[in-house]
Amino acid sequence: MRNLSVFFARGFFILAALALAPAAIAAPPQSDVPRIAHVTVVFMENREDELVVGNKSAPYFNKELVPQGVLMTNSHAVSHPSEPNYLALFGGSTFGVTSDKCPLSFDAPNLASEAIKAGLSFAGYAESMPQDGYTGCRTILYARKHVPWVDFTNVPASLNLAYHGFPAQPASVMFITPNMCNDMHDCPTLTGDRWLQRNLPPIIAWNMKNDGLLVITWDEAEPDNGTNKIPTLLIGPMLKAGTTSSQRIDHYAVLRTIETALGLGCLQKDCSSSPIAGIWR
Repeated sequence: MRNLSVFFARGFFILAALALAPAAIAAPPQSDVPRIAHVTVVFMENREDELVVGNKSAPYFNKELVPQGVLMTNSHAVSHPSEPNYLALFGGSTFGVTSDKCPLSFDAPNLASEAIKAGLSFAGYAESMPQDGYTGCRTILYARKHVPWVDFTNVPASLNLAYHGFPAQPASVMFITPNMCNDMHDCPTLTGDRWLQRNLPPIIAWNMKNDGLLVITWDEAEPDNGTNKIPTLLIGPMLKAGTTSSQRIDHYAVLRTIETALGLGCLQKDCSSSPIAGIWR
């Protein structure tokens, strides 16, 4: 009888200990994102998804680019207005920014600083910027609010470059910001589409030979129907070209995908996002 009492007593303590122990957390599924050598991000402006995708005002995007890549059909910006979205994709956070305030200054890890720390190279290009290293807020066609790398003190000024076309020696990670007309901010969709037609073919051709990924996305939906849904298209030899994905993504998920492809760790809010899955060869 005593042995039976001891058995039940021990069982009680074991059950109590299990109840007090922290619940086990299932390991996240392993990402299928392959390691990629180069990533180029082209950031466009102010278009709701349907104003680009399937729109006759963007013939190059729809007839030439979409068949070459993976179209994300459930892609969303994280905020309004422009600036917080750029910060989200570049730094993993909006840093509490809710306006297009300029100048801003942050001493925080970001995609460029983490890439450099890992031995990779970075370059940020802005079209119509007056000169390399420029830190002013605005000219007629240039706006610093669309150039997030300038806002981080740990990104060398020498990596802030005026865009004059795809460089002969691309960096491991590149951001390209068209000017305020060519990004569709101040000009029609067709104007931006023609800019893409002039500038993307050499990037795509180079990527096909050098294991490069091109990400074309928009900062925010305008007009916004309440979901802030934006066009996002990925092109590269590692993708299932000519397909679509309905995975819900935002700027944080795009950043997490880039980090995973480059073998980098995550940054702030994008750590809770999953990389884009199911689109890779």
